[in-house]
Amino acid sequence: MSASIREPKALFSDAGRTAARLTRAEVLILAGFAAARVVLHLLTNGRYGYFRDEFYYLACADHLAWGYVDHPPLSIGVLALTRAVLGTSIQAIRLPVVLAGGATVALAGLTARAMGGGRFAQALACLTVLAAPVFLAMGTFFSMNAFDQLFWTLGAYLLVRIITTGNPRLWLWFGVVAGLGLLNKISMAFFGFGIVVGLLATRQRRRFASGHLWLGGLIALLLFLPHVGWQIRHGWPTLEFIHHATQHKITVSSPLAFLGAQGLLLSPLSAPIWVAGIVYGLIGRDGRRFAVLSVAYLVVLGLFLVTNAKTYYLSPAYPMLLALGAVWLARVTAARRWIRPVAFGVLLAGGAALVPMGLPILDPQTYPRYESALGLAPPVEERGPVGPLPQHFADRFGWQEFVDTVAGAYHALDEPDRRRCAVVTSNYGEAGAIDLLGPARGLPPAVCPYNNYFLWGPRRFTGDVALACIHDSRMPWLEEQFDEVTEVARFRHPLVMPYQDDRPLCLCRGLKTPVEQFWQSIRSFH
Repeated sequence: MSASIREPKALFSDAGRTAARLTRAEVLILAGFAAARVVLHLLTNGRYGYFRDEFYYLACADHLAWGYVDHPPLSIGVLALTRAVLGTSIQAIRLPVVLAGGATVALAGLTARAMGGGRFAQALACLTVLAAPVFLAMGTFFSMNAFDQLFWTLGAYLLVRIITTGNPRLWLWFGVVAGLGLLNKISMAFFGFGIVVGLLATRQRRRFASGHLWLGGLIALLLFLPHVGWQIRHGWPTLEFIHHATQHKITVSSPLAFLGAQGLLLSPLSAPIWVAGIVYGLIGRDGRRFAVLSVAYLVVLGLFLVTNAKTYYLSPAYPMLLALGAVWLARVTAARRWIRPVAFGVLLAGGAALVPMGLPILDPQTYPRYESALGLAPPVEERGPVGPLPQHFADRFGWQEFVDTVAGAYHALDEPDRRRCAVVTSNYGEAGAIDLLGPARGLPPAVCPYNNYFLWGPRRFTGDVALACIHDSRMPWLEEQFDEVTEVARFRHPLVMPYQDDRPLCLCRGLKTPVEQFWQSIRSFH
């Protein structure tokens, strides 16, 4: 039996940090925290309903391509494969992000270990990632964001391994991770840019002399090229999407508000850990060799502030900082080990108190009271009023009721009108809900000018007869486009976002302009 196995296995020990292989105690720690994350989601992800974006992503999975207006293709490929194997139930389509979340937790602990951290540092890194509301929330609905967190964390882990082992071949794997990360979400480019600046600004600049680094960059580029080709063929629609989203959709945050939101998204009690990680990487005697991570974070933070990014876009950068901060705390408490279980317990209790912000465990009527009692609320990422629930919960309600409202109006039409009637929606959530839930109610595919739905064209829309769901403020515009507009129903729901509530469903007849001209005029990328 190795010496590392014979050492005491107390959770808050530093034993085994130099072992070449994971000890059994370390495996239990990493696997235990990862499993806890997975189990939490498996127990709670069936509550509430489909998230708005999930309807859209399932529609994208019906149109596999190398790109989409608002995201690259990798996550959609994962969803298409998942659907083919497991179906479209809520638990089924969310399984990949649940597993990605568990892997991210384990990687945080592995990163701390690669930095020289023992079992306490590994456990602390895992705990702070596990308990962060933003990481919990991203495992409760399918999107590219959970994979984004995984790719950033895996890239940081590989970089730490390059620094500590000097193995240049790991740059090839870094290139694979970066390329797949870019195919998942464009924000991976910010991480890559931050790493490049971090390397140039620190002693690690000597890594540029390695041919493996450049080959890794080439691998990333080659993996990303198919998406670039798609963008070229379609006129770079993602650039238009980003411009419109930053100008008209995303909430403008001051630097102070943006930083404050980071503290809440990660849990206020864990803020000292990741802040210490930044400082330890910059000036710590043993931490300076990982300064590239601290510099990369600061660079990405600056870029996101300048580009008016959503506050959660920065979340993938924190596992590496939490790992670095955990290593620092383990070092400074080496002579006062009683601090370790106290710190661990405080972080665990604080994380538990914030779990309802990330997981759908409370009744929707109870959540507003919880938020009020806590005195904290998730940051508002998009412009416009907020209802009783934060957006990441509110957008899971009302969809079946919406489809039922449309179906009632559709089936009230006579047979000739039903055969030529198109259902036109004003956003991809409504369109995706019609496409997924509508066939059981006899509805045709939805028509929508929003993001990739626009590229799929007007479908059966001829302008003769249409049921259009629109906001009251757009009614005058609708009446200008058609000869006849009559409100036939109205959708209401107390828990949805305000802009989704109290919306008229109108029967429209006689489009005044040619369909192609009308379709181009309502294109909406944001």
